[in-house]
Amino acid sequence: MKGITSHKTNKIHIKKGDKVVVISGAYKGTQGEVQKVLPSKYRAIVTGVNVSKKHTKPTADQPGGINDVEQPIHISNLQLVDPKSGSGTRIGRRKEGDKNVRYSKKSGETIK
Repeated sequence: MKGITSHKTNKIHIKKGDKVVVISGAYKGTQGEVQKVLPSKYRAIVTGVNVSKKHTKPTADQPGGINDVEQPIHISNLQLVDPKSGSGTRIGRRKEGDKNVRYSKKSGETIK
């Protein structure tokens, strides 16, 4: 199966460092911080979500063993955490001065 190279979707609504909640799948309800966003695959790596075991051989500087590794999760399964209530929220974009900012649709607060 070939990898996805592009998506005809809206802008990605999350960034690295955002606090998100998983809204569907095996990790539903889990909150974590976005470590990395993969825009070409429309996925993100979130701390503590979609964890799998990775077997590594020992090298000169690191011992071998079984490590927990976070795998990418599809962005459609993630929702930004509202800064006011702490639950998931959709986001919008608006102009404040000369900058576009993201805001929570639930509480209306500006995000970062």
